[in-house]
Amino acid sequence: MKCNKAIKELSAYLDGELDAELRQTLEAHLTYCNHCHAVYDTTKKTIELYCDGKLFSLPEDVRARLHDALRRKLQECK
Repeated sequence: MKCNKAIKELSAYLDGELDAELRQTLEAHLTYCNHCHAVYDTTKKTIELYCDGKLFSLPEDVRARLHDALRRKLQECK
């Protein structure tokens, strides 16, 4: 599995919506790809924080840097 496919499937994975074969393939990818595992871990923690009902607003400059960093990482994985 390539990184861009792994990143695209993360939401469905976290929601438990992947079939068994795709889930296993993604899990295998996450065990050896540090970049994708970091995105997975960060996304999971973000969801957990959001589900706690505590909203944290980010300053605009921090938000912009975060989006830029995520775009760069996704491009690196292609």
